[in-house]
Amino acid sequence: MFWASFIGDRSEGMDKAQYRAVFDEHFDALRNFLYYKLGDRDVAEDIAQETFIKLWEKRGNVRMATVKTYLFTIGGNLAINHLKHMQVHYSFINSRVKMHSDQTPQYLMEEEEFKKKLEGVIASMSEGSREVFLMNRLEDMKYHEIADVLGISVKAVEKRMSKALQVLRDTLGYTF
Repeated sequence: MFWASFIGDRSEGMDKAQYRAVFDEHFDALRNFLYYKLGDRDVAEDIAQETFIKLWEKRGNVRMATVKTYLFTIGGNLAINHLKHMQVHYSFINSRVKMHSDQTPQYLMEEEEFKKKLEGVIASMSEGSREVFLMNRLEDMKYHEIADVLGISVKAVEKRMSKALQVLRDTLGYTF
């Protein structure tokens, strides 16, 4: 009896109908969440599907009350693993490929420096501020749409966006 409560009561698991309902309710939100973490729709879709495969494999131990948290935790972990893999992949490619361009070397150097600085500033933001900033600026999502995707209030979205813009202003000296 102790082990059943520790690993989750089997009766808490889900059947096919419940699984389908969870899929229908959470797939789009999970895919969007992953897209904003990864920046690639196809990869986000693949990882969202992989997350639901893992949910199906563990369906006997999953509690319906915590299924959304479980999905987003698995999806987030898979996204982190993907990013780590891509970092290794890109560092290998970058060490092997030389860029050719019609731009002046000075322009290319300045552009690369600014890009690195901007990426560094965005990476240094809190995760919440970074997600809100990218959703709003890259996807043109409205604050209420971001609030729905992240499951937070519009006021929280406004506060996170304000923090993100302040970091950019303080660091880069630009108004975005």
